[in-house]
Amino acid sequence: MKVIALSGSLRAASINSALLRAAARLAPQDMRIEVFRGLGDLPLFNIDLEAAVPPSVAALRAAVGGADALLIASPEYAHGVSGVMKNALDWLVSLESFINKPVALLNAQPRAYFSDAALRETLKTMSAVVVESASVSIQLTADTLTEEGMLASPPVTQAILAALLDLRAAVLGGGGQGPLFPVR
Repeated sequence: MKVIALSGSLRAASINSALLRAAARLAPQDMRIEVFRGLGDLPLFNIDLEAAVPPSVAALRAAVGGADALLIASPEYAHGVSGVMKNALDWLVSLESFINKPVALLNAQPRAYFSDAALRETLKTMSAVVVESASVSIQLTADTLTEEGMLASPPVTQAILAALLDLRAAVLGGGGQGPLFPVR
């Protein structure tokens, strides 16, 4: 199962990016998580560019289109979704393979409920399927703000792994029901 992870932060020391990298390292053997690193290369969304899609947009669309699910972690800026994440999602609106795409949301700031709600609304409008049981807020402390700190914390690793297992179950259809979504 292939999962593309998208971070709404471009900071080198981003907690959201660290959370996604930790998730990639904790993923079950049959789940490959690839952290997409090109969101900062995307031009601002402009429908006029659809005639000749920029290579960075084509790369994002190919990665997302080829994934069985998405894993998103994004900070809250001014009570909203980061511009980086919103711009990436705007470029994905016309991607037909995004419809019914399973998505798990990891929230590294539990008090960031405005952006979490806005992100959910955008994804719902885009016809994605937010897997609620795999969408969690993780309470981080001063010693768990880095990838290594997260991996050294049993409560954090347990929360991440539980979310990943729920995402996998949603995609693959737990209990012998067969896949709920097409698996690549």
